[in-house]
Amino acid sequence: METFDYNLKLIIPEMFLFVWALVVIVFDISSKRRNSDSVGYLTMAGLAITAVLLYNFHGGISFNNMFSSDILALFFKVIFLGSAFMAVGSSFGLASDKIKNHRGEYYGLILFSTVGMMFLSSSNELISLYVGLELTTIPLFVLAAFYKDKKTSVEAGMKYLIVGAFSSAVLLYGLSLLYGFTGTTDLTMIKINLSLLFLSAGKIGPGLILAIVMIIAGISFKLALVPFHMWAPDVYQGAPTPITAFLSVGSKAAGVVAFARIFVHGLIAFVDPVMKPLDWGIIVAVMAAAAMVVGNITALRQHNIKRMLAYSSIAQVGYLMIGMVAVSELGIASVGFYMFMYLFANMGAFAVATIFEDKTGSSSISSYKGLSKSAPALSACMAIFLLSLTGIPPLGGFAAKYIVFAAGIQAGYYWLVILGLLTSVVALYYYANVIKTMYFSDGNSDLKINIHPAARLVLVIGVIGVIIFGIYPEPILNFAMESAALFALP
Repeated sequence: METFDYNLKLIIPEMFLFVWALVVIVFDISSKRRNSDSVGYLTMAGLAITAVLLYNFHGGISFNNMFSSDILALFFKVIFLGSAFMAVGSSFGLASDKIKNHRGEYYGLILFSTVGMMFLSSSNELISLYVGLELTTIPLFVLAAFYKDKKTSVEAGMKYLIVGAFSSAVLLYGLSLLYGFTGTTDLTMIKINLSLLFLSAGKIGPGLILAIVMIIAGISFKLALVPFHMWAPDVYQGAPTPITAFLSVGSKAAGVVAFARIFVHGLIAFVDPVMKPLDWGIIVAVMAAAAMVVGNITALRQHNIKRMLAYSSIAQVGYLMIGMVAVSELGIASVGFYMFMYLFANMGAFAVATIFEDKTGSSSISSYKGLSKSAPALSACMAIFLLSLTGIPPLGGFAAKYIVFAAGIQAGYYWLVILGLLTSVVALYYYANVIKTMYFSDGNSDLKINIHPAARLVLVIGVIGVIIFGIYPEPILNFAMESAALFALP
């Protein structure tokens, strides 16, 4: 009789956070929604406790290899918890005003989505990976439309729901085709069975090509990678700003780890030039190039800071995927390191945008005129975050881009790295435009912005992360290299 391995000790952090999400919702209802801060602090405490549980890391596999508690999962779980923590910390202003009757549901959905991301990062099998991806995205559909009385928010939720459902269907169909050809949903066995299939037949039929293309398309929707990016600007603009930040970091990191699990682990053979035209590396490299060009050039024309950061995030995914298509230990490590640096800079920039929008009701870039005079500390934080996103040394964004470009050069993608360098110059223009508006344009110098202590903590974490890990990236880079070694790449 077949035995099943249920090592529940490995999923203690996920189980705890799931239960904590229920506790947050019940607490908010039982307290009759009187104190907005207590619910937010309770949520942040749950995330912090989950991080402590992760610190007591136990490697291993459970549920017959469906759940893999490895160093790669641990690395990305830190990113997921960090992005959720910073999103919650940025939400205190709108929780006291705009969502005061649904605070528990708001924070609970963020935690449920984080649980999905954590399960996804540990999935070593197609079904559990897909379930984790759905648990990640379904709460985000609701969160994007959380401003029920605001047309742009409802529109954002509807667009995200429709596009998300379509992309999930495409991905699921691709995964089912992959299962049909290999006879297994286990990613390790898929790699072995595909190698045997190719050796015996000498070629791979069009059905497998279709499966690979559909899986790329399905995950690219989640990543907002060109040409599957059309939903991102409207959703980012309409959703509550902390949720936009969470989407741009947490959701993208989930898509990145899903891509790594499926392609770098399960379909690694198909990045070899011998396998052309099945070389998924070339397909993704072209999409990354398009993302860098389209994202940066379109961002130049934006007057809304959330839309600008949306197109910026599309471009950032393009840079990120340079490391992925390198398919080397340095390449995969650079992807993890880039996401880690992106966490601090992007969450920090959106935190500033949230604070400013809560005070002024505007997310227009022109509204930031003279902000350096009325809120010098807030302006300085925003400038640091934007310069890091540009890749200016010695901030974290520079180290991240340097390592990603180094991985691309090592893999021979010279044209992609050159394009990345050129488009980074374009990015400098629209990031610097925001800084110029804050520091060199006359505006309302009488504007007073009171920053909530939780939001202040988010800004401090972002600034410290960007500066410290920019100057001294070795600890995070070593952690990323250790996680990349899991794939046994050159």
